[in-house]
Amino acid sequence: MKKEYLIYKLSDAVKNTCKIPQETFQEYGVKRGLRNEDGSGVLVGLTNIGNVVGYDRDKDGKLQPCAGKLFYRGYEVDDLVSPLLKEKRFGFEEIAFLLLSGELPDKEELAAFRELLNDNMPLDHRTIVHIIDLEGSNIMNILARCVLEMYTFDPNPDDISRDNLMRQSIELIAKFPTIIAYAYNIYRHSVQGQSLHIRYPKENLSIAENFLFMLKHNQYTELDARTLDLLLIIQAEHGGGNNSTFTVRVTSSTRTDTYSSIAAGIGSLKGPLHGGANIKVINMFHHLKEHIKDWKNTDEIDTYLNRMLNKEAYDNTGLIYGIGHAVYTMSDPRAVELKRLAGELATEKGRREEYDFLCLLEQEGVKSVSAFRKTKKPICANLDFYSGFIYEMIGLPQEIYTPIFAMARIVGWTAHRIEELNYDGRRIIRPAYKNIQGQKEYQPIDKR
Repeated sequence: MKKEYLIYKLSDAVKNTCKIPQETFQEYGVKRGLRNEDGSGVLVGLTNIGNVVGYDRDKDGKLQPCAGKLFYRGYEVDDLVSPLLKEKRFGFEEIAFLLLSGELPDKEELAAFRELLNDNMPLDHRTIVHIIDLEGSNIMNILARCVLEMYTFDPNPDDISRDNLMRQSIELIAKFPTIIAYAYNIYRHSVQGQSLHIRYPKENLSIAENFLFMLKHNQYTELDARTLDLLLIIQAEHGGGNNSTFTVRVTSSTRTDTYSSIAAGIGSLKGPLHGGANIKVINMFHHLKEHIKDWKNTDEIDTYLNRMLNKEAYDNTGLIYGIGHAVYTMSDPRAVELKRLAGELATEKGRREEYDFLCLLEQEGVKSVSAFRKTKKPICANLDFYSGFIYEMIGLPQEIYTPIFAMARIVGWTAHRIEELNYDGRRIIRPAYKNIQGQKEYQPIDKR
């Protein structure tokens, strides 16, 4: 038998071996995707870190839609972000301190924390050499590889004491921007034939500013940096139930090392159903700009969106990317914050007409999806609806959209890992799968 045919035969067998009727899941009460019948998540743990609120429950236990809220350590994110925007100062480091420690820092603590992060931003020379030597076209894979490599350079990689976990967490938060910037610069050099620049992070710059400096030198504005800072803040944490954070908690429960656990989280976030949705939205937006002639004509917009929902236009998936969320109903607070700042950035960049068109697409997209699904449950635009457009206005390439998400979420991942390894009564996370394959009688090889 030819080896190529054997691969085909094995893969063809999967068509039958992986079949499980939908009604069988219902028969055994299996919550597919860890979702309940009403769409809420199956409760699998408790946390003090983040809270995602998209609905309330009435006295009968039924879900009731509400304006979305996101809490970090008990603080509503809008209450954390609004003072930063008003004072026009950078706040990602402050939020990282809060998520790691549970308390907001005072001025002295914040200054020391910023300095500590800055001290840890430079990479080990061997890591830089390995990024250059191995190259790679996927920045998320390079990021995971570099994280695993950090295990080799760590004097106590397997130590899960609180002090060591905090040290590792701070080093990871500090090094993610540098790894991503360097990896993209080398990708741009090797794939696009551009000059190679390795810029060392500067002292007294925020993480957002340093990232843009390492990536673009001085070709960014203050508003670019403050907008990126906001993006990092609102993507830093989203409760323990999102796929990548849950992955980190599951692996951490085995007491594996920090680097293996975080690399697993990166692999989860890399999936297009989790971290790559903003690319889907911005590509859809470019398509709609070309195929809708009058950007202010709601009838034309509705007609085209309905064609998309009926799988007759764009990529024929029946989806309007960026509309809808697993938890949020009436609004996604992250999208509300981004929409506000996106308008300011669009004015600076001379792209206000595109911004107005995107806002109209949000309005009509929500209405179209609701009508198409014939649901009374409110639907809203999510974070990804505006994030890709913002990245583009800042001048960031699509190759690093998802890595920037990881650059923010590493804060939440490490906070959840520390919590998973330090609360009383912790146990390895081990859910159950019901085997429905009937018993078979063994046949000797000469009778098969």
